[in-house]
Amino acid sequence: MFNTMTVTKAVAGVCGTLLVFLLGNWAATSLYAMGGGHGGGNGEEGELTQAYTIDTGDAGGDAEAEGGEATVDVAALVAAGDAAAGEKVFSKCKSCHKLDGGKATGPHLDGVVNRAKASVEGFSYSDVLKGMAGDSWTPENLYAFLENPKGYAPGTRMSFAGLPKSEDRANVIAFLATQQ
Repeated sequence: MFNTMTVTKAVAGVCGTLLVFLLGNWAATSLYAMGGGHGGGNGEEGELTQAYTIDTGDAGGDAEAEGGEATVDVAALVAAGDAAAGEKVFSKCKSCHKLDGGKATGPHLDGVVNRAKASVEGFSYSDVLKGMAGDSWTPENLYAFLENPKGYAPGTRMSFAGLPKSEDRANVIAFLATQQ
């Protein structure tokens, strides 16, 4: 009934199946591990890594980013800003922000220029933005926030990395100023 060839085939089938499962596990772990495969993303690194990033265009290029802190005349930049170009840049923001006063992931941005911070009714702001409620979203504040939201308001829940180009920031602010 059972000879050595049948037993050998059965053992080889079981070992082959285990090998396929091990290789599949290895491939899936390498493809889907957070942190580039260094620790599996289970918190061993000590810091959470962002699950995704939103591409905002060229990551380099600005003189202020390369040469350190430069004094920027935001009022002049916004005055020279192109609202039509700002509308195109704003398309990166549409997934979380609305311009019609409607609810979304983020607060609506119609009338945001010179509006008090953390003032949209019914939106749950982070503690850091609630602490800034006495201030308003001047073009200068919006410019700094759009450059690096987490640097401007550490602890904000906004996951957007920011707009690296000063021209894009000025254009978006010029566009938002038309949305009153």
